[in-house]
Amino acid sequence: MSIPAERKTALMTDYATNAADTGSPEVQVALLTERINTLTEHLKIHAKDFHSRRGLLMLVGRRRRLLDYLKRKSDARYKTLIERLGLRR
Repeated sequence: MSIPAERKTALMTDYATNAADTGSPEVQVALLTERINTLTEHLKIHAKDFHSRRGLLMLVGRRRRLLDYLKRKSDARYKTLIERLGLRR
């Protein structure tokens, strides 16, 4: 499940730290969260799609590692990001 190009650029501009930023942890986590939400909705309909479920678990693990990295580097940026995305942790 991919993200439409206009949605992807909108996420990049919303979460970028400066004008040319496309790869900061905030942007990467926002894009991963969008993909995770899309896959979650897909799996609600197709409960036996185990290949997509594995992909979802891999995305969740990648997002968790990025969030751990961000928390090590800057706790304030981490807290604002999880608050903006509505993540539990």
